Amino acid sequence: MKTVLATRELEIPDGIQVEVKARKVKVTGPRGSLERDFKHISMDLQKLSSENEEGETRNFLRVDLWFAFRKQLACVRTVCSHIENMFIGVTQGFVYKMRFVYSHFPINVTLTGTNVEIRNFLGEKRVRKVKLLEGVKYHRTTDVKDQIELSGNDIAAVSLTAARIQQATNVRHKDLRKFLDGIYVSEKGAIPKEE
Repeated sequence: MKTVLATRELEIPDGIQVEVKARKVKVTGPRGSLERDFKHISMDLQKLSSENEEGETRNFLRVDLWFAFRKQLACVRTVCSHIENMFIGVTQGFVYKMRFVYSHFPINVTLTGTNVEIRNFLGEKRVRKVKLLEGVKYHRTTDVKDQIELSGNDIAAVSLTAARIQQATNVRHKDLRKFLDGIYVSEKGAIPKEE
């Protein structure tokens, strides 16, 4: 059964500029700007503003989806979540913390240019290289042993870089219950606001 109209509104926080043109959303904030294209989803995406009783102007985005089936209705909330992540990205940013796990051979991770190089994984001579995506910063933590931090404004770029590093250290042709070595995401989320 089709739903006639599914609508969702998204409040635009203060200090953020949003441009919407033909389902292309550009969000600009204190940390920079992010752009995302939602052309693959057929829905109405508008930037609107209204005044309340006190005379305060409220800016918001409205997502409308007309005559949609259940699977298409799910896209409304998904698009809103993506845009919310863009808001968080341009104000706070995202950080993924990764820890090295090894039982015998210490994993050696270095940054060379824009490549993260992983050496001595399970004692192998092979050097694994993972390219940092655009806008992702690499930081080796000094206070915690065997930990790296990936940070950036775009959650998709940061999480994809973390996933590639984790998948580069997949153990193959061995018993995974015994060989637990690798680099795993230990913590993820928005960069905490400084008090």
